[in-house]
Amino acid sequence: MIFKEKIILGVDPGTVVMGYGLVKMVDNKPELLQFGVIHLSKYKDHAEKLLKIYERITHLIAEYLPDEMALEAPFFGKNVQSMLKLGRAQGVAMAAALAKQIPITEYAPKKVKQAVTGNGNASKEQIAGILVKQFGLKEMPELFDATDAVAVALCHAYQQHSNTGKRKTWKTFLEENPDRLTKPQTPKE
Repeated sequence: MIFKEKIILGVDPGTVVMGYGLVKMVDNKPELLQFGVIHLSKYKDHAEKLLKIYERITHLIAEYLPDEMALEAPFFGKNVQSMLKLGRAQGVAMAAALAKQIPITEYAPKKVKQAVTGNGNASKEQIAGILVKQFGLKEMPELFDATDAVAVALCHAYQQHSNTGKRKTWKTFLEENPDRLTKPQTPKE
């Protein structure tokens, strides 16, 4: 079976720090291409922050040519102003992808945690620890926004793989693994 390589840009939206992670799927195995954060606290004007998000995401898209974008959906908080600003930041990141006709998918934080750790209530430290181990990183990242973004990209990759119908039935399993099929034996008389 031929598997097309796919690059996924994961984004963990933020107005102080925005995380990003680029994962390349090759034969259903993830390779970490790049991850990091966009520091926004030095910009006092919210409009300037939005411009920096757009510019950086546009730059990442031009450099890595992702096939798809996955974002962590904002969780609901009590501070309406913070939610509004976070929604704008997410919208600007989405606009950068949409301008290049890149499909976008959102995932709830619990779904991302579940996909990467098996626990929908996992901590940011647990997610980072698993990713450090999985990708052989030398040290734990300083900011978890970057590893959260990688987790979003991985969640999307895993979701896409599970939606292809692979190994959901015995028939597809046997079609993909003919070497696992044993020939029927004729009964001895």
